[in-house]
Amino acid sequence: MDTDLPYVDEHSVLVPAPPMAVWHSLASVMTRSRADGNEALGLLLATEPRRATGTPFEVGSTIAGFAVTAAVPGQLLELSGRHRFSRYRLVMTLAEQAGGTLLSARTYALFPGPHGFLYRQLVIRTGGHRLVMAGLLRSVRHHAAKNRSVA
Repeated sequence: MDTDLPYVDEHSVLVPAPPMAVWHSLASVMTRSRADGNEALGLLLATEPRRATGTPFEVGSTIAGFAVTAAVPGQLLELSGRHRFSRYRLVMTLAEQAGGTLLSARTYALFPGPHGFLYRQLVIRTGGHRLVMAGLLRSVRHHAAKNRSVA
């Protein structure tokens, strides 16, 4: 696990559902296959791991671009990965509170060399990463709101 990676940012959303419903929604959103170019982007960047394997969100399993390095259902999910320009870790926490579950996503990453520097400028400095993370959290909130009975 890459615990030595520098902090990049954190994003949070309050989801009007209990932690296990949010956990199931997070798994559903992050593991569904999409035809929106994610596979092509993964090939271009040479992400590792490249494909999903194992049972979703079990330690040692993978989803495209990430390996599960820690998982406590309803509480914590740590994902790590790498590609041509970066090594990264995404830490998702779920905290029950009034009104639902606070879902937070913290990103840590290292962008080595001149190509990594340019990639960081393109993805982080332009706000692209922020938009992707906000979209992911919104999708989880929307999925959980539609499927509240799952717990």
